[in-house]
Amino acid sequence: MPAKKRAKKTAKKKVARKKTTRKKAVKSKRKPNAAFMKPMTPSATLSAVIGAKSMPRTEVTKKLWAYIKKNKLQDAKKRTMINADVKLRAVFGGKKQVSMFEMTKLVSKHLK
Repeated sequence: MPAKKRAKKTAKKKVARKKTTRKKAVKSKRKPNAAFMKPMTPSATLSAVIGAKSMPRTEVTKKLWAYIKKNKLQDAKKRTMINADVKLRAVFGGKKQVSMFEMTKLVSKHLK
């Protein structure tokens, strides 16, 4: 391939690369759903784990996971399962072990 053709080809590739980077810069972040950001009041049993202060659902989940990891309540073999201690057993309706997907469902009953 002659040098002139090769130079044109690389110039086209550079232009193509610049166009793709511009598209990525224009893309904006997704806005959070207002329903998730609404402050919720935890029940007495849930507030024993995360605190009594009103907070959005996202913060409730974060604090629950912090409690679970701090007390090493995540099952060692099957990581999707959570072994409940005395405080969490009251929140989980007396269950000793709950999946992380079921946990959110059970916790939502304790939010007003």
